[in-house]
Amino acid sequence: MQSLGGLIVSVLYIFVFAVFIRSILSWFPVAPGSPVNQIKSALDQITEPVLGPLRRYLPRLGYMDISPMVAIILILFLIVPLVQALFGL
Repeated sequence: MQSLGGLIVSVLYIFVFAVFIRSILSWFPVAPGSPVNQIKSALDQITEPVLGPLRRYLPRLGYMDISPMVAIILILFLIVPLVQALFGL
């Protein structure tokens, strides 16, 4: 059971990292056809199922999209009790 729990926690951390990298890449222009554009497209496909629904419920603050920050916070709030329950910390 701990190995499955550890896998779930690892996947959640990887997802947090993907959301973070996606938000950083959104600050910079990316040339079409570049390797960075391919990475950005992959990150968009991975993270959009979570960020898209959040955007519908969260207000935009000017040009700033706060859905990545909210997603990261929610996932971290999910990880902490999961780790405590699995590993008794």
